[in-house]
Amino acid sequence: MKDHHINIFYSEDDQAYIADIPDFEMCSAFGDTPEQALAQVLIAKAAIVEVMQEKGLPVPEPRYRPAIYQVA
Repeated sequence: MKDHHINIFYSEDDQAYIADIPDFEMCSAFGDTPEQALAQVLIAKAAIVEVMQEKGLPVPEPRYRPAIYQVA
């Protein structure tokens, strides 16, 4: 089963770890540690999916793959 890719990186500007899910526009979160950022972005994703389902909108299929995995 495929799941949505999650990016986690440290932002010097924000002095925090940022997590985002490229398949969901505007789905990002931050935390003091990578684990906190991951936990927060999963909460945000769950909320987005819930609203999309309530409104009858399609939940995007996982399609994003980072360039490192696209090597032939």
